[in-house]
Amino acid sequence: MPTDFWGGIAWALAPTIVIGLLFWFIMRSVIRSDRNERASYAKVEAEERARLAAASPTEPGRAPTGR
Repeated sequence: MPTDFWGGIAWALAPTIVIGLLFWFIMRSVIRSDRNERASYAKVEAEERARLAAASPTEPGRAPTGR
């Protein structure tokens, strides 16, 4: 362990900084993956809506009843 003043401060703060950086990296990964998941879901949803709209001509604004 360091015995000088500034070395002691750095040694004391190092675990907090490392845990903070680890937490930041994990949260950043979670938020990015959620954003990518939402974007891919929106793309699939738009494709399905377009496919349904092309398959069954109905009045604008009305959903197909499936009967």
